[in-house]
Amino acid sequence: MDSILVIGGSSGIGYELSNKLALQGYDVIGTYNHYKVSSEKINLTYHHLNVLDKEIDLHFLPQQLDGLVYCPGSVNLKPFYRIKPEEFTSDYELQVVGAVKIIQAALPRLRQSNHPAIVLFSTVAVQVGFNFHTQVASSKGAVEGLMRALAAELAPKIRVNCVAPSLTDTPLTQSLINTDEKRAQNEQRHPLKRIGNPADIADAVEFLLSGKASWITGQVLHVDGGMSKLKV
Repeated sequence: MDSILVIGGSSGIGYELSNKLALQGYDVIGTYNHYKVSSEKINLTYHHLNVLDKEIDLHFLPQQLDGLVYCPGSVNLKPFYRIKPEEFTSDYELQVVGAVKIIQAALPRLRQSNHPAIVLFSTVAVQVGFNFHTQVASSKGAVEGLMRALAAELAPKIRVNCVAPSLTDTPLTQSLINTDEKRAQNEQRHPLKRIGNPADIADAVEFLLSGKASWITGQVLHVDGGMSKLKV
């Protein structure tokens, strides 16, 4: 049974993914920080972890780890002139440095696997310029750069890829879709005329972790309702 570590597995996409993988028979180790959860599934356990801590303790992991998914992120949309430089730094610490610390700590266990894979998260806003997205786009752009460099450095042993969603219905994005009017407007912006749901993204991540993606590394998989490529 493959062991998968889901950082930020207690909410939104991470929660959906953790439960989906457990139902598929994976041994899933999820982490939480603000949203404490528990599981009745014997193959899904949760442990507290703050990725902003200076030292990362992964003592709860098995000696062999077959997959790692890093979910923590933020969506702070403001005009550029109103964003303080330290807010950019805070995003970078969470979304880039946090991923670096987790991957470095987990790397010895990943190397024990015959088919290890890492999946990180970007955003459609890296591919397409949107108003008020400088903070999130700059951090996630760095994530994409990290992913590609890691994919090269860790090949052929460890595959590394990114999923880049568009707007998805999670607790993190509720302020953007908390009225019928906002939801409808955001649905119409997408060529497929709906916003994403956590299952859409979890399906893509599961694919990238699986043997079906065994010849895929260094790629950004755009799961965005067509937003990054189409105008309709």
